[in-house]
Amino acid sequence: MPDFSQGDDAAAVNALRSAVMRLSRRLKHQRVDESLSPTEMSVLGTLARCGRATPGELARKEHVQPPSMTRIVALLEAKGLVRLEPHPDDRRQKVVTQTERAEAMLEESRRKRNAFLASLVEELDDDEWAKLRAAAPVLEKLAHV
Repeated sequence: MPDFSQGDDAAAVNALRSAVMRLSRRLKHQRVDESLSPTEMSVLGTLARCGRATPGELARKEHVQPPSMTRIVALLEAKGLVRLEPHPDDRRQKVVTQTERAEAMLEESRRKRNAFLASLVEELDDDEWAKLRAAAPVLEKLAHV
């Protein structure tokens, strides 16, 4: 097992953290709708990936407190990006569903961010691009651990 507290492994973890954070920050600036916060965009992305969910489920997936998620959902509903529907099994709860407007906005956002990343990748040589392509599934796994 690697020793992540010192040496080359610790340096690699530090470099990975730093690079992922900088790249993430740059990608966040490639937004289509500047009126949405990164958290609001993240909630819409979660709905796109996971489908409809209760505010409590969204709070757990987004690692925020339920009252915070209630406020976020209300803001998204006011912007016409989600709708609240009765829960099929529990009338005390609501289910959050993204609207077609949200789907279109997310698609445009993905297109813009993909184009931005593609422009960065064009600067890589063939060997670097091959390594990055091979690392993509590993990074995806880390993002969901």
